[in-house]
Amino acid sequence: MLASLLFLSASMTYDSHLPPLLPWQGQSLSLIQQAGPLTTDFELSDGYISPDYKNTMAFVERLVAANPTQFKSQIIGYSSSKRAIKMVVASEQGFFDADQLANSTKPTVLVQAGIHAGEIDGKDAMFMLLRDIATGKRRDILKKVNILFIPILNVDGHERSGHFNRINQRGPSKMGFRTNANNLNLNRDFTKLDTPEVKSVLKVINDYNPNLYVDVHVTDGADYQYDVTYGYNPVFASESPAISAALDQYFKPVIDEKLASQGHIPGPLVFVMNKRNFKEGLAGWVATPRFSNGWGDLKSLPTILVENHSLKPYKQRVLGTYVFIDGAIDALSNHSHELANAVKKEQAFVPKELIVQRGYSKTPVEIEFKGIRYTSKMSTLSGQTEVQYIGEKESYTNLPVYWQKDVQKRVEVPKAFFIPPVYTDLIEKLSLHGVSVNKLVGENTQPLKQAKIDKYSFAESPFEGRFRVTANFDYKPAINVNLDGWFEVTTQQKAGELAVHLLHPEAPDSFFAWGEFNTVFQRTEYMENYALIPFARQMLKDNPKLALAFDKKLKNDKSFANDANARLNWLYEHSPFYDQAYLKYPILMSFEEEIAIPEQKDKEI
Repeated sequence: MLASLLFLSASMTYDSHLPPLLPWQGQSLSLIQQAGPLTTDFELSDGYISPDYKNTMAFVERLVAANPTQFKSQIIGYSSSKRAIKMVVASEQGFFDADQLANSTKPTVLVQAGIHAGEIDGKDAMFMLLRDIATGKRRDILKKVNILFIPILNVDGHERSGHFNRINQRGPSKMGFRTNANNLNLNRDFTKLDTPEVKSVLKVINDYNPNLYVDVHVTDGADYQYDVTYGYNPVFASESPAISAALDQYFKPVIDEKLASQGHIPGPLVFVMNKRNFKEGLAGWVATPRFSNGWGDLKSLPTILVENHSLKPYKQRVLGTYVFIDGAIDALSNHSHELANAVKKEQAFVPKELIVQRGYSKTPVEIEFKGIRYTSKMSTLSGQTEVQYIGEKESYTNLPVYWQKDVQKRVEVPKAFFIPPVYTDLIEKLSLHGVSVNKLVGENTQPLKQAKIDKYSFAESPFEGRFRVTANFDYKPAINVNLDGWFEVTTQQKAGELAVHLLHPEAPDSFFAWGEFNTVFQRTEYMENYALIPFARQMLKDNPKLALAFDKKLKNDKSFANDANARLNWLYEHSPFYDQAYLKYPILMSFEEEIAIPEQKDKEI
């Protein structure tokens, strides 16, 4: 292994295998400081190096020391390896406490870098911007906003650093790894909350109540001219369409103009349908709440996902990120009132139905797209035709974009969910999500519905450390249940839509889908034939409807009739001895105008 790495490093540079570059000389190059106080490692290396964890944390403390009246660093959590996750708080008035900033007359922006530690552009860009604030070059910024900045969220992945972590990315010279020390992708954890890193972010959001959340990434995929792409769920597919519309109207024009004026090319957040044939079009992605921007959309928290183009040089990407954040701050400062109104509107609205499954539209939207010319050649290595980008501009005038517009499944939004006392771990997670929970004390009987699992299937392999599950459900008529000690989650609250996505079993990123309730698929009591047969004989004699159903199934289902175990299992399932919790979703739901029936102890047809 070592010999192969030595051969590789001796025979080629770290990016010589990547497509040729378009020349770039943007105005934002003037942002780089050649010398002086708080010059970053990125600048000292002419845009090639990003500092390791130790030097990153040291630079944070130097920033604070340079301007202690307006900067403060604090630990927001620890990784599984016990590395501290730090956040810089910047405020003109020296407001550092969560309550002070949450109630500030100025809007607050939360900028997060390194959720994927190899995609670390945001760290070095924000260090330059904060340095410019600390040294007085950009005094204007803190007159506009308060800043919360997490330099590295995935601190453990950041230290799994190397030259060969991302084969399709130009710089920095050494970069961190995508996942954390437990090999979990933090940007897939915003609903299930398995990682201390994402739990820390949600606590910051709950405590500080930021007005804008910016999550900085770097793309995978195809080559094109855009160096800074970004997005959020579009209006037609957003659970907070008023917020999405406000970002379209008030933020995007400001950000795009600032990027263009500094020599960058802002672009849409899209993905290629067929990487070997660009002309087949683009995929318009709608994020589900496992992702930061999908979670923010449901939370009614304005969230922008930045995806810098991986094939552009690190220097260009970092400078583009600086300009992007500068533009976002301008837009937030000038249009905080319009954005706040959109947030207020979305927090007050809970739909009667929720879309839980989407498909790509067969009718595309055509756009102009700034691409890169490529050739297609047969590869002797792969045995198929492969794309080779040649570093020349090619504009597409009518490139189709297929958005996830087709609604394939909706569910009715319950009035409330009711969680049994045993699931206290879920209550803790709901609290982190900002969902209000009410513990019921004393006798409290309500008519509630329970979802019975009909057909189900588990994933063939683990995803993010879990075996996900999909199922069909049959919703039984409402029954009266005593809820003493249970937890009530009403959907008529600010985080109501998010609560539905977490607790409704048919939502794609629900606790159920992520395997929180896999124990309901276990049968733990079984019958003995010598005991079942005499009991079943008497049961059929006492229940003519059940006996008729059994006879009908024997006549109409030959495989059932010829399978002794199937026959006995059917009888056992319809006996009162059968586990009444088996294949039952334990969280109950209330809907408008429920009519309760007595709770059934015996199985009937």
